[in-house]
Amino acid sequence: MVLVLLPQTVCKGAIVKCNIGDPLAFRHKYFQSGNLTIGGIISQIFIFSNQITFERHPSQELDDEVMVLTQTYQHILALAFAVKEINEHPQILSNVSLGFQIYNSHFSATWAYRASLELLSSQGFTPNYKCDMQKNLIAVIGGPSSNIFLQMATILGTYKFPQVAYGSASVTHNGMQTVLLHQMFPNGEHQYRGILKLLLQFRWTWIGVITLDDDSAEGFVQKVLPVYTRWGVCYDFIVKLPQITFSSGITGMIQDSFGILQVIMKSTANVLIIHGEIHTIMVLRMLNHLSEFEDTQMKIKGKVWIMTAQMDFTSLPIQRNWAIDFIHGALSFAIHSEELLEFQKFLQIRNPYSEKEDGFIRDFWKQTFLCEFPTSIIDQQVGKICTGEEKLESLPESIFEMRMTGHSYSIYNAVYAVAHALQSMQSSTLQQRTMMDEGRWKLLNQHPWKFYYLLRDVSFNNSAGEKVSFDQNGEILAGFDIINWVTFPNQSFQRVKVGKTDPQTPSDKGLSVCKDAITWPSRFNQALPLSLCNDNCQPGHSKRKKEGEPFCCYDCPPCPEGKISDQKDMDICFQCPEDQYPNPEQNVCIPKKISFLSYGEPLGISLAILALSFSFMTVLVLWVFVKHQDTPIVKANNQNLTYTLLVSLLLCFLCALLFIGQPVKVMCLLQQPAFGIIFSVAISCILAKTITVVLAFMATKPGSRMRKWLGKRLTNTIVLSCCFIQACMCIIWLATTPPFLDVDMFTMHEEIILQCNEGSAIMFYCVLGFMGFLAFISFTVAFLARKLPDTFNETKFITFSMLVFCSVWLSFIPTYLSSKGKYMVAVEIFSILSSSFGLLACIFSPKCYVIVMRPEVKNRSLLIRRN
Repeated sequence: MVLVLLPQTVCKGAIVKCNIGDPLAFRHKYFQSGNLTIGGIISQIFIFSNQITFERHPSQELDDEVMVLTQTYQHILALAFAVKEINEHPQILSNVSLGFQIYNSHFSATWAYRASLELLSSQGFTPNYKCDMQKNLIAVIGGPSSNIFLQMATILGTYKFPQVAYGSASVTHNGMQTVLLHQMFPNGEHQYRGILKLLLQFRWTWIGVITLDDDSAEGFVQKVLPVYTRWGVCYDFIVKLPQITFSSGITGMIQDSFGILQVIMKSTANVLIIHGEIHTIMVLRMLNHLSEFEDTQMKIKGKVWIMTAQMDFTSLPIQRNWAIDFIHGALSFAIHSEELLEFQKFLQIRNPYSEKEDGFIRDFWKQTFLCEFPTSIIDQQVGKICTGEEKLESLPESIFEMRMTGHSYSIYNAVYAVAHALQSMQSSTLQQRTMMDEGRWKLLNQHPWKFYYLLRDVSFNNSAGEKVSFDQNGEILAGFDIINWVTFPNQSFQRVKVGKTDPQTPSDKGLSVCKDAITWPSRFNQALPLSLCNDNCQPGHSKRKKEGEPFCCYDCPPCPEGKISDQKDMDICFQCPEDQYPNPEQNVCIPKKISFLSYGEPLGISLAILALSFSFMTVLVLWVFVKHQDTPIVKANNQNLTYTLLVSLLLCFLCALLFIGQPVKVMCLLQQPAFGIIFSVAISCILAKTITVVLAFMATKPGSRMRKWLGKRLTNTIVLSCCFIQACMCIIWLATTPPFLDVDMFTMHEEIILQCNEGSAIMFYCVLGFMGFLAFISFTVAFLARKLPDTFNETKFITFSMLVFCSVWLSFIPTYLSSKGKYMVAVEIFSILSSSFGLLACIFSPKCYVIVMRPEVKNRSLLIRRN
């Protein structure tokens, strides 16, 4: 926590001399420079007595022994360096030089309030009492802890003194105390938004959160974390770090530390967000050091730390040799800064023997280089002597960094901002006239709030070439750098810039990170760490929330049948497009194959060969009957009906070929009507044959009148009437709901069925029903006439053929309805071929056998004699 005060002096050449902070607590001088003196409060410089305590009431005295946080000594040097540059730059402030005072707040509200009150008095500790004008306050630079701003604003805001904060401020801009506050720390919303984008970019949705036990951290938990939750981030734990104490509460602090350590190491979260202040790293180092005394599994290594920009590397002298490898691979947000080479040169020439005005350097030097400054010849014989030849650049970064840190860079810019505001005041015509007439800056002394407006309008380019300006809320217009921490065995580390946030760009592009430049903790072997409550749901599965667990924890059941998920962690599975189907793993959609009964597959070839073979057999039978047309066995039972039946059976076999091949519109229109009409002709011929046989035997009886019905007229009437009825039904079918080319995408899982749709199932079954009716009549008549003499009739063969025919088509219906796709077509073709072949074999095979194999039987006289 740092407060830096900017009082003004009006006597040219005057040097303000005072001790740092409370003279009872500090035994140091301060930097002296020029006419205008800058003073302030810095509490990163930890001052301890032999009892070692962080908080001490101002009335309590401290011994001369001092412990200095060596890393924050750079903040003082950044302040001195900025003052030195400004004083050596005559174009910024002419005829005026700057100086400063430093106060320590000890992370204590008591010390912060006391220092703020001291700034309001000219001598000692008498608020509102000013006996001279030697220490007139212009502005205060404070930081980096957030609590100190509210504490100092409570006092200084009442007197309307401008304040510049170089750390994050947890206060809002709606109170009288904070309206005069300027922040060198960018808007914290940009940082929190950047952390969220970082989590989402790396898909870290299962994290742990560690905070301090203060108001700033409470605001982070109450306001920021719920926003992260809405974006799909959830938390394994949220814990508070123990309060740092070195007094009677040390036992409780250690117990709390072990409790936090167990929570961290038992957590399955690989990413931890730590919201802290500049001294938080000291607490983390303590936790890591405590883990060395426990089981190796308790060490806090192998976690990816995401640290806020308020934090920085600090350590106590007793932590000098403690391991720092636990932060290897960590990511931290940092105030954007540029390299100042002149500052490094300024550090390189520091020497405890030549820098007489630096009241901190000897304590810093002793603790840094572990040496002593001898005060006598006896002292020179004991321990290591500080020669002054030691070099700061030889120190590891864990002790002192040569490169200006983000907080030091903010202090540097804060001093320049105040200087440029003073320059604006100095150039004012009214102020120039006041100075000339009165010899003092009474106007600013009486109205310090006017300096606030000059400070708010400041805009300049610093020595690194970076523009510095404030927005309407008094916050610096800047972004954050994303730093990757790389540690080395010699207690050194390197801050590698791997990204940045830019508040000027759209929110969806405000974060840029170079993933390849990041060094991850050694545990991950340079692979991108995963931080999930459970493994990702792989493609082919979907997320299902676990009862009683955070929403980031879920099961991964497989997708239901017919659905897929093609990405990881999908909430629901989805259906494939109609022309695609899921693969066995259910993670991709495969285009469906177009399916139809083709000549290129074994089933289609087999049926086609079978149809052609039966057709050839039918032609052969027809040739045999034509060749032997003069024989009694051919002439018996109406020769023309026999030829008509054979031709219709031939067409039945060839009709089956209409069902094979890729369906087209014409084929669909012809298939069922042709099948129905041709089969009706065949069955009507059989019916006519059966009726003719029955009538012929009835006509042989004496006095029978049935003889007049015998002849071609009856058979032709039967055949033509049956065909006419079937043809009429087919015409009505084609005229109303004709068959059409159909694409069925749903019946088969992996196929698109290209088929001919009957159009009207009623008409289709009416056609089949009429054929069945004719077959039933034929079967009935043949069955009744089965006992007629065998030589002169074929009723037994017709009976058996009709039995085969009816059996085929009765089994066809359930088989057809239970089949899918091209197999429905195959069932119908097989029924056509088998029923047709049944008629051909049962009726004509006995006759062909007699004609070919028993030619003597076909003689009419022999037949009569046998009878």
